Amino acid sequence: MELNFQLPLSLRSAMKLSDSEHVRYCSPYDIGSDGRIKKDGYMAVTEKRLVVFDGETVSEEINLKDITFLKCEPQVNNGILIIRTTMMDEDRILLRFSMKHVSRMAFIAKGALLLRDGSRKMLISREYDKTCPNCGRALRGARECPKCSNRPSTLLKFLKTWGKYKTRLVLIALTMSVAAALSLLSPKIQQVFIDEYLKPQKGGMTAVAVFAGIMVSLTIVSIIIAIMRYWLCTSMGTRISMDLRAQMYDKVQELSLSFVQDRKPGVLMNRITGDTKNIRFFMEDAFANMFNCLVTMAATIVIMLTMNWKLTLITIVFMPIAFAASMSFRKEIHRRFHMQWHRGDRTNAGLQDVLSGMRVVKSFGTEEQEARKFHRLTDDFAKIQKRNEIFWATLFPMLSFMMSMGIYAATYFGGRNVLAGSMTVGRLTQFISYAGMLFGPLQWMTFLPRQITMLLTSLERIYDVLDEQPLIQDHEESVAKDIRGEVEFRDVVFGYRSYEPVLEKINLKVKPGEMIGLVGASGTGKSTMINLIMRLYEVDDGQLLIDGVDINNLKISNYHSQIGVVLQENFLFAGTIYNNLRFAKPDATEEEIIMAAKMANAHDFILKTPDGYNTYVGEHGFNLSGGERQRLAIARAILNHPKLLILDEATSSLDTESEYLIQKALERLTAGCTTFAIAHRLSTLKDADRLVVIDGHQIAEVGTHNELMEKQGIYYGLVTAQLQMQKLNDEQEAEAV
Repeated sequence: MELNFQLPLSLRSAMKLSDSEHVRYCSPYDIGSDGRIKKDGYMAVTEKRLVVFDGETVSEEINLKDITFLKCEPQVNNGILIIRTTMMDEDRILLRFSMKHVSRMAFIAKGALLLRDGSRKMLISREYDKTCPNCGRALRGARECPKCSNRPSTLLKFLKTWGKYKTRLVLIALTMSVAAALSLLSPKIQQVFIDEYLKPQKGGMTAVAVFAGIMVSLTIVSIIIAIMRYWLCTSMGTRISMDLRAQMYDKVQELSLSFVQDRKPGVLMNRITGDTKNIRFFMEDAFANMFNCLVTMAATIVIMLTMNWKLTLITIVFMPIAFAASMSFRKEIHRRFHMQWHRGDRTNAGLQDVLSGMRVVKSFGTEEQEARKFHRLTDDFAKIQKRNEIFWATLFPMLSFMMSMGIYAATYFGGRNVLAGSMTVGRLTQFISYAGMLFGPLQWMTFLPRQITMLLTSLERIYDVLDEQPLIQDHEESVAKDIRGEVEFRDVVFGYRSYEPVLEKINLKVKPGEMIGLVGASGTGKSTMINLIMRLYEVDDGQLLIDGVDINNLKISNYHSQIGVVLQENFLFAGTIYNNLRFAKPDATEEEIIMAAKMANAHDFILKTPDGYNTYVGEHGFNLSGGERQRLAIARAILNHPKLLILDEATSSLDTESEYLIQKALERLTAGCTTFAIAHRLSTLKDADRLVVIDGHQIAEVGTHNELMEKQGIYYGLVTAQLQMQKLNDEQEAEAV
């Protein structure tokens, strides 16, 4: 996200910058003090001042040292920048802006406070702009505008991938050349037959038979070449589509979790499968004919000019008109099909949501409601498809008729030449055949803008993913090391959105082998701390150290191989129990897998399944109970003997007996293993070495269970509330009995 827009020269002059002063941050704002939309407002921040422009005039100029509070807050469909200075008794609204500037203003507000405190650290935003700063085009999640960026064009990048298909391209070019030559030869043979044999009535039936034999032979050879050409193009299209699909899948695996979570699964699935399928269709259909048509048209025009240049000019005069008409609709075609693709994404995403949540849908009996919702999506998709097809069905015949006028003109003026004796009948037939060969491909090529638009739209969506760079990746200084399990948070600040911090100034040092229980109300940041430890996200500010090394300097794959994770929502892949357990350690032996299952109290129930460890668990593991899935997830986590163990409600789905056995297994496992555990049932954390209570996005209390109970603070209140709730439940159960 751009944090320092280019300030207009007139406004820079109005700021009267000193030699030691530079514009560090600059952003437009688009809502005036009267609540109306405006386009000429800017806010600039230097090392000394914060300056607000209203049009060409400076409306606010505030010294950074006078600012005591500066924060961006989201409102309903807009955001505000709140400020308080040493000269104010209360907060006031400095600026108002649309939602597309909220993240940007939050970063700039934070950067201004750093400059106020003497820091020269310049903030860099990894978030996305919602629209292109230059042309205003909606970016739809892309980091750069494809039109305004200096990157190679989408089509050029696509053509560069053809290097590995050079042999096939040469063969396709040869077949196209031979096909064009055969098609150009046919009218010449017809002209010779008419002028030298048919009209003079020479050769009799022998000549007719020879002519028919030659034409049949040419047709058979043309069909064989067409089949070869189509096979080559289909094979090449399939391989290109397969390669792009594999690249996209690998890229999605490589990209950061935030990228995947910002997009609906149905949208990504549509890009990986649907858009790559469109590439294959283009190669099979359009590419197979496009260059053949170009070669045929070029050769046909040359031959026609040598035959009769005047008649040729009369014939092709309609071509530029039809081409200009076709190009004038190019942007409209692109807009229509881009919108069609977008509606297709929404439909696919809606279907994926319903199928994934079918258990919830049926549980609440909302099948009809979801059906109506999906029908609305499909209706919208069908309507835009219908409008686009009607538009094309109207445009294409008009262009075809316009180009057909050339053949009519050739027939009329050529017929006059025959009557005048300046052209033979065979010559006219040959010329009209060539005119037909010219306008036949030309009519087909009027359909080409639609296919090219579909190709470019799909390529834009594909390269939007392929060009994305992961936020979390290895660099030259990354190291692979065996970790001991020491974890330290130093002034860590993090928020999934820049203007909504989840963790603020977190300081915590955990010794190797220590078990830490994370406690707090929902939404305070417990799972966020775990996400940072697992390096699913990077801290916004501060440092997270593992064994004294910044986590950003550790090789990702090496670090993740030393972590065991049991999340609150356990996910099992469609497959066997054995393969699900082996997921954490692909080279695990059968003995290791069985031992891990026994430690997680899963071995006994696995043996009771129809095929034991080879039992198919179904998608998401829905063939198993919640407790069984939980125990498999625990077994999977402990299989590779992790140095860091993450337990997020690891015993939430277990009955009392199973929970006791799991707790005993975890006691053996956590010996010498640094463990971070989250549990809403606080009794399961009482034996933790330390409990960390998070409140208000900060660490509020740290200590053992007994220490925090004696303190009678937040933790004491949480335990008391749970005990009272348990007592109430017991009384209700007793009354029911």
